[in-house]
Amino acid sequence: MAKYFDVHPENPQRRTISTVAESIRSGALIAYPTDSCFALGCQLGSRDGIDRIRSIRNLDDRHHFTLVCRNFAQLGQFVHIDNDVFRAIKAATPGRYTFILPATKEVPRQLLHAKKKTVGVRIPDHAVAQALLAELDEPLLSSTLLLPDEKEPLTQGWEIKERLDHVIDAVLDSGDCGTEPTTVVDFSGGEVEIVRRGAGDTSRFE
Repeated sequence: MAKYFDVHPENPQRRTISTVAESIRSGALIAYPTDSCFALGCQLGSRDGIDRIRSIRNLDDRHHFTLVCRNFAQLGQFVHIDNDVFRAIKAATPGRYTFILPATKEVPRQLLHAKKKTVGVRIPDHAVAQALLAELDEPLLSSTLLLPDEKEPLTQGWEIKERLDHVIDAVLDSGDCGTEPTTVVDFSGGEVEIVRRGAGDTSRFE
C-alpha cells in the first residue's frame, strides 16, 4: 500500500521531503509533482524501479527515460553537450522541457535508448521537485505518469494513490500541477528535432 504525503506547493515540509528521499534511497518508486504533470520516480540505479515503471506504463526498450536534475551542473555530468546546444538548453532551463542527448558513462546502461545510447534530461521549475532533488543530491530517474491507453496523465494525488496503490510505494502530493507533459527536444542527431509538443514553448527551437 502506497504512503500518501501532502506537502505545501511552495514551501514543502523539510521532514516530509527527507522521509520521501530516504525511501527512494531504499528502493521506493514514487509519484511526485513537476512543473508539467505528475511523474513516476526512483533512484538512478534502481533496476527494480526501472522494471516497475516499464510495467506500469507498458514501455519497451525504445522509450527514453528521463534524468530529472537539480541544476545545469548536475545535468552536465550525465550528457554530452556542445557549445551551441549548451546555450539553447541553458536558456530554457529550469522549465517544462525534456532534452534528449548522448549519455556519458555516468548513466546506467539499462537507462540508455537501446540503439542511440541517449537519455532524456530535464530541470524542473517546481518547488517540491527541487526540494526532493536537493535532498537526494542526485538525479531522479523519471517517466511521465501516463498510463497505457490513456490520453492524459493522472493529475490528482488521491486518484494516483487509489489506482496505483499496490504498484508504487508513495505519492507526494502538492495539489494540481497540470496535465500536459514536457515538450521533448532531441539534440542527439545533429539537428534539432521536436519529438513531442507539450507544455514548453517550441518556438525557441524552430
